[in-house]
Amino acid sequence: MESSVVVPWLILGVLMAISSTQVEAAARAFFVFGDSLVDNGNNNYLATTARADSPPYGIDTPSRHPTGRFSNGKNIPDFISDALGSEPTLPYLSPELKGDKLLVGANFASAGIGILDDTGIQFMNIIRMFRQFQYFEEYQKKLADLVGKDEAQRIVSEALVLITVGGNDFVNNYFLVPFSARSRQFNLPDYVRYLISEYRKLLVRLYDLGARKVLVTGTGPLGCVPAELAMRSPSGQCATELQQAAALYNPQLVEMVNGLNSQLGANIFIAANTQQQTSDFISNPGAYGFTTSKIACCGQGPYNGLGLCTQLSNLCSNRNEYVFWDAFHPSERANGIIVDMILNGSTNYMNPMNLNAFLALDTKTKT
Repeated sequence: MESSVVVPWLILGVLMAISSTQVEAAARAFFVFGDSLVDNGNNNYLATTARADSPPYGIDTPSRHPTGRFSNGKNIPDFISDALGSEPTLPYLSPELKGDKLLVGANFASAGIGILDDTGIQFMNIIRMFRQFQYFEEYQKKLADLVGKDEAQRIVSEALVLITVGGNDFVNNYFLVPFSARSRQFNLPDYVRYLISEYRKLLVRLYDLGARKVLVTGTGPLGCVPAELAMRSPSGQCATELQQAAALYNPQLVEMVNGLNSQLGANIFIAANTQQQTSDFISNPGAYGFTTSKIACCGQGPYNGLGLCTQLSNLCSNRNEYVFWDAFHPSERANGIIVDMILNGSTNYMNPMNLNAFLALDTKTKT
């Protein structure tokens, strides 16, 4: 899961506008780092249980086949690519990522990973953050071979970078089992501070690797996903401890991002308050055309929140009515709402500015 993501006037049909929401700049490269919320299929190439390579994943894609995305259709990076006027980024491990495809960018994300290297150890062979960055360095060498070193550096510096990580550090680490190693090491407030300090190191590393426009997302309302309702909340109320974790984490993430921008003397990073974004349509799903924010479309057990989404699972007939596709991940339609908010949202949701304003900065500089 994970993180981990409208404005009050958003209504049913807003997603139709997303595909036409184009930033003014020409299509730029796009790089994606993080976990299953943004994985476009890297884990399909790995020996791990954290995969979305079987039906009914991908049921609402044009091919109706699984793509490796933890969604019935598009995920967050896909909608951002639409807004950039670009084709979707390919997984870095895809053999198709070569030649001119390198100019589009690449997706390095891997389901199951966290900020910390010990997060998601049960998934074994996944691409942890340090390795995602190593792959980014490899990518830049391949790009330089294609277009030359100076042009490669320009492409990377003008690219948009998305990093979505942190939710697994709670649900697949601190709260994974009672008396987990991390929960014995830290009380929750200290653990959150530790995560933020480690996340800052990741952002500094991205900067050192040439990233100059980075969209950073926080965690969603962790205690409200169907998996946590099924395991921790027979009454259907959001799990208190996980909600407390998100409430501590997200404001500190925004503060850290603002502080890093101040230190660097430029707006290199913008932060999405994904908890607030997603909480809006979880608390009032009907306002956005959803019928439920508690029950997953695909799954089994209470709230369809137990186990994996498989061909044997319960499967809803109208995915657009569900906030959650599976036990942890938003539906395609919910992903679209999240991205529309990232593009156009107020400072209640985006700090210090929304994505459209962020990308317009260098357009204004060039003109």
